[in-house]
Amino acid sequence: MAITGRAVLAAFAAALAVLVAGAVGSWIAWAAPGLLAAAILADVLLAPSPRALRFERSGDTAVRLGETAEVALVVANPSRRRLRGVLRDAWAPSAGARPPRRPVAVPGGGRVRVATGLTPTRRGDQAAAGVTVRSLGPLGLAARQCTHAVPWTVRALPPFHSRRHLPGKLSRLRELDGQHTALVRGQGSEFDSLREYVPGDDVRSIDWRATARRDAVVVRTWRPERDRRILLVLDTSRTSAGRVGDVPRLDHAMDAALLLAALAGRAGDRVDLLAYDRRVRAQVRSHGRGSRVPQIVQAMAPLEAELVESDPAGLVATILGGHSRTRQLVVLLTDLNAAALEEGLLPRLPALTSRHMLMVAAVGDPRVSEMAAARGSARATYDAAAAERALGERGRITAELRRHGVEVVDADPEHIAPALADAYIGLKAQGRL
Repeated sequence: MAITGRAVLAAFAAALAVLVAGAVGSWIAWAAPGLLAAAILADVLLAPSPRALRFERSGDTAVRLGETAEVALVVANPSRRRLRGVLRDAWAPSAGARPPRRPVAVPGGGRVRVATGLTPTRRGDQAAAGVTVRSLGPLGLAARQCTHAVPWTVRALPPFHSRRHLPGKLSRLRELDGQHTALVRGQGSEFDSLREYVPGDDVRSIDWRATARRDAVVVRTWRPERDRRILLVLDTSRTSAGRVGDVPRLDHAMDAALLLAALAGRAGDRVDLLAYDRRVRAQVRSHGRGSRVPQIVQAMAPLEAELVESDPAGLVATILGGHSRTRQLVVLLTDLNAAALEEGLLPRLPALTSRHMLMVAAVGDPRVSEMAAARGSARATYDAAAAERALGERGRITAELRRHGVEVVDADPEHIAPALADAYIGLKAQGRL
């Protein structure tokens, strides 16, 4: 049972009547509260039961962070009595449900559709908490209330802000492909066309059937293999929880990884995903050609940074023990934390780089550079010295990684995604990928 605002106003009126009754007669002091209590009880008994209602949900099951999804709720009233009241479709606060509650009137034997807009403020699965209905009595003094479990889940996906860079990067990739259309001699992986034999060609590439139809010897030409493998590795340990520009470092890494996955998929490469800290948090494996970006986005959505130290030994073992036995590009998105990398990753680099090409991408904090350049007060000077030491350690670990043959991409949040895409295109241009 629930009491409405109208009942509260009636109670104030009854209290005023009791005060006045002190000079008129004591019977009013007893009659006013009694009449109010009787009216509330009658209103509750006459209100239709909300337990009989039936509910159905439909609508969106996924939405990008920052966008709005719509979830529809159909309320069916199987009884003969008209139900009038208030409905609250409850969701977690991070789901951003609007409106939180609304008046509803369902005729007997009828159905009513209500819609709730969800604008999530964080990634992950947003689950409905329940539907609460208050059925008002004819006097509007009291209501019968019941909460129904009507499950529904909307997954908030990463926003993919760097998608705006994709057309420009694809254009560069197409220009590169046009300038470097290399036809290799001898055996290759993809047949391209036929041409006349020139001295130095592999005799095994001669097409004897085509030669028999012409006056000159003809050889087959082959395109270099385009089906390369790229493994995107997200570090989900405690360092990825650090905020850079009020956004967790992990979210910036996801955005850069999505741009690279979309670009590589359009280039014909196979893209896999691995999220790891001390165990595998998410994994997507490609089978055959075709973009895996939708699957990668779905796998990224529920990921959160874990407040644990990373396990580089386990990470390297997981990469080397993967299903791919061919050489691939491993892109590790992590923080350039000197202590963690020197003690964990650097000693294991030879085992990894002997089998695969490694690229480390890190999101730098522009505030550190600003602090290093600041001068003035004693506090600013102290912060500047600390920032300079941090930048020095970052530069030292970068140089150490490059000495081991590792490609390093270090940029601020605004430029990390295009910088990583440019590094991938650069490897293509150099023929290393």
